[in-house]
Amino acid sequence: MCEHLSSIRVINFGQNQLHGPIPKCLGNLTYLTEIRLGDNNLTVIEVSINQLSGSLPANIGLHVPNLEFLFVAQNNLMAGPLPNLSNASKLRELDMAASTFSCLFNHRNLTGLYLGDNPLNTTIPASRGNLSTSLLYVDLSISNIRGNIPVDIGNLSSLIALDLGNNQLSGAIPTSIQRLQNLQALYLNDNVLQGHIPYELCQLNNLADLRLGGNRLTGSIPSCLGTLSVALRSLSLGSNLLTSTIPSSLWELKYILHLNLSSNSLVGPLSEDIGKLKDVVDMDLSNNHFSGNIPGSIGGLQNMINLSLANNYLEGPIPNSFKTLLSLEFLDLSKNNLSGVIPKSLEALLYLKYLNLSFNKLQGEIPTGGPFRNFSADSFVPNGALCSASRLHVPLCKNRTKVKPNWRKAKYIISGVISVILLAAAALILILCKKRNVEVVRETASLHQVLWRRVSRLELARATNGFHESNLLGTGGFGSVYRGTLLDGIDIAVKVFNLQLEGAFKSFDKECEMLSNLRHRNLIKIISCCDELDFKALILQLMPNGSLENWLYSPNCSMTILQRLDIMKDVALALEYLHHGYSIPIVHCDVKPSNILLDDDLVAHVADFGIARLIGSADSMTETMTLATIGYMAPEFGMEGSVSTRGDVYSFGIVLMETFTKRKPTDEMFVGEMDLKQWIADSFIISRCCNR
Repeated sequence: MCEHLSSIRVINFGQNQLHGPIPKCLGNLTYLTEIRLGDNNLTVIEVSINQLSGSLPANIGLHVPNLEFLFVAQNNLMAGPLPNLSNASKLRELDMAASTFSCLFNHRNLTGLYLGDNPLNTTIPASRGNLSTSLLYVDLSISNIRGNIPVDIGNLSSLIALDLGNNQLSGAIPTSIQRLQNLQALYLNDNVLQGHIPYELCQLNNLADLRLGGNRLTGSIPSCLGTLSVALRSLSLGSNLLTSTIPSSLWELKYILHLNLSSNSLVGPLSEDIGKLKDVVDMDLSNNHFSGNIPGSIGGLQNMINLSLANNYLEGPIPNSFKTLLSLEFLDLSKNNLSGVIPKSLEALLYLKYLNLSFNKLQGEIPTGGPFRNFSADSFVPNGALCSASRLHVPLCKNRTKVKPNWRKAKYIISGVISVILLAAAALILILCKKRNVEVVRETASLHQVLWRRVSRLELARATNGFHESNLLGTGGFGSVYRGTLLDGIDIAVKVFNLQLEGAFKSFDKECEMLSNLRHRNLIKIISCCDELDFKALILQLMPNGSLENWLYSPNCSMTILQRLDIMKDVALALEYLHHGYSIPIVHCDVKPSNILLDDDLVAHVADFGIARLIGSADSMTETMTLATIGYMAPEFGMEGSVSTRGDVYSFGIVLMETFTKRKPTDEMFVGEMDLKQWIADSFIISRCCNR
């Protein structure tokens, strides 16, 4: 077979339902006839998602010196001893498995190694040489890997992401892992690891995603994890044997999005400092031994979508502050000792789809408005003192009395109904006259329905013709944007993050979180996020007319003065919503023409929230890393790192002047003290003088 592959540089057999063993000769391919004349080195082997079986060739990367990516995930390949072999054969197969891993981990050019979701049935051997410093991504998840994590794993010094999840790894987490200073994602979840969580993990200052759940880890949660507040976005320690209280420093993880401490033996009350986690989207503290009242400050977590405090020893009332959790979709407070009434204010949680208050000591009337119309009896039983309609299997409320109809008042009722109809008709006319407001409401509802549609990396590759250059729409600070069409015909824009750039993981999480919670006609809309170990992408609404920058400087595009004015009005409305229309003021930080996208009707949509900031109740905050674009950033941002809504207004002013003059603030004509602002000011002075 391999002799017929001499004209291929990238081998891609993905999703072709291939059967049988992988050809041994793939490991011996060295020189190939070029796709482009003179280019004759194999760099990628891609055979993922097939039905390949047998043993992974021990020499698969040995004779491919320029191999950069090896994709063999989601097959049925073995790397360890095959069944029904003699002891001698088993030893040979074990040695082959060790040789395979040693070869791959020592490959000098290999950047990505993807063997996950195969029954490899082997161990990770100790190194027989110097481990490669080129490896950035390693995926050995769901592969039946046993034994300890070798100490010399710390020698893979360039690793950005390491996934060893869903295996049978045992022993302790090696402290040598602290040497992986570039690591942004560490998945050791669902193994049988034991011992304490090493404090050395706190030395990984770039760590954005840490998953240790589903092991047998003991002791307390290291207090030093709070020092990762700048980077850490996801922390999963659930289903372990952790004890003691939650360290107060954990509430300093102000940018955390996902927190899972469930199914441990954690004790003590929940601190009021829980309200500091302003960005958190999912929080699971269920199945522990927490006691005391639910902190009222939890109502300040207004980005929260999923919250579970189930199966603890919490008591007291359900805080009325829950009414401010307007994004909440899942709430589980079951199996506690909560008392008092169910706050009627919870009717304001219009997105709430799941509610479980069962097995508590609640009393009084169950609310009937808002989302409560959709909940069943399972949400409330057994709480013996609750009352409501019979469909909820609780007693009827005694304070309700039947009212006999008074037919003498029928004519007044009919008159009232007619008056209401007339008022409603008048209101409808006013609403139709305010078409823009109607569209905002409609888009808000429809956005929530299409949000988080699951899209895989392979589907995105098909949609964008393999992320081909012809589909490239543009390149930004953290990645590239491609045009594509999904299988169901939906046109999309795919923002693919370059995970090798510092801060890319954090930018992806921040932008994903921001766009999923913001709902405005003039903000770009998110369809989904593709979140895989080595691949992060946002799937966005396609803006067929490109960016404002294209329209200003492309010789094939032109806009009238009124069209430019309408676009700037749209941008102003978007910024007004970010600064004043959301629960917490949001600073975009990078308003510029390339981040203003135009739809079919040239309606503007502000995009690219990769460095956006929530500034809470303060007027401003200090940002140590200046990532905004030269020429558009406010002076206080560039010199002092001061982030405020005023900075966005400054950037808007620069864009406004550029839109009507078609002069970039970085134009070569602006030197010394002459800049865009001064040039326009001087133009006004000259104009006034000439008109005298």
